[in-house]
Formats: sequence, C-alpha cells, structure tokens
Amino acid sequence: MIEDIQKRALHRIRILEGQMRGVGRMVESEEYCMDIIAQSRAIQRSLESLNRLLLENHLRTHVSTMFEEGGDHREQAVEELLRAFDFDGR
Repeated sequence: MIEDIQKRALHRIRILEGQMRGVGRMVESEEYCMDIIAQSRAIQRSLESLNRLLLENHLRTHVSTMFEEGGDHREQAVEELLRAFDFDGR
C-alpha cells in the first residue's frame, strides 16, 4: 500500500471508530432519532472517503500493473472496478 494513502486510511478508520462509538452511545441514551440519523449519515460519508482512498491505492498500484500486463490481467482489473461500483461486469 502507498504509505501516504495508508496513513490517511488509518486516520479515517480511527475517526470512524469514534463516530460508531458515539452513535452507539446516542442509541443507548435514546437521543432524538434525527440526531442519530445525522450522525449515521456522517459515518456513511466517512466510509465513502475511506473507500475513495482504498480505490485510489488500488488504481495506482494493482490496476496500473494489471493494465500493463494486458490480456486476462487487464480484464480482471476491469471486472474488479465494475464490482467496486456494484456493476455486474457484463
């Protein structure tokens, strides 16, 4: 993994862990539903940010190599990217 991306991803994961604990506390203390939903949506945005970092790493490392190798490796890279975006790949 690219060092800078790894560092940023681990930072994002630590933030997510804290956000999840916070939502758990909110549910336990029966806070207002809309406030919990707002925090849940913030977690979803944080997960998307993490996914972007992981995808960037994958593109810069594995996918670029797979495209250079061509053939079946290139097709595998395309299928992986389609799966990452919930497309069938066909």
